[in-house]
Amino acid sequence: MSVRVNYQSSLTVRETLETSVPAASDAEILHSGFDTNAALNSASTPTATKVSAQTVALVAAAKTIDLTALTGTNGVTIDGTGLKVVACKLQNPSTNANNIIAKFGASNAYLFGNDAAWKVRLEPGDEVLFKFAANPAIDATHKNIDLSGTGTQALNVVIVLGV
Repeated sequence: MSVRVNYQSSLTVRETLETSVPAASDAEILHSGFDTNAALNSASTPTATKVSAQTVALVAAAKTIDLTALTGTNGVTIDGTGLKVVACKLQNPSTNANNIIAKFGASNAYLFGNDAAWKVRLEPGDEVLFKFAANPAIDATHKNIDLSGTGTQALNVVIVLGV
């Protein structure tokens, strides 16, 4: 199996200037200088070698994602031991009625960005996209991401692993 990732992070904004701006050659300014477009694969830095894309349903308003036992394509189990999370997308479907919180695990926490207190709250329709250059390696004591919310609502999750 090979993995190729086209990572795009874009927030392009067009701003129309007020009239009578001295020396303006165009009244419209395009803000796109911070957009990112990166290709990740087995030869890139960081590498991308494994992927898990799934809808994770909460059980009694909670769920732990274990990075050493992810569900891969066609139900194959992916063991991320020794790898790092290089990219991750979390999406709370707009059809959910409540927010979902993703954060470091209560036990054996995986530390996105090496942050022992990372946490993101997603309202229905919200999504976040992360690309990491230097996350820690997954091991038996650094592997869990906790989700919390309401009932059996679900979160769409894509996790790309590599080194």
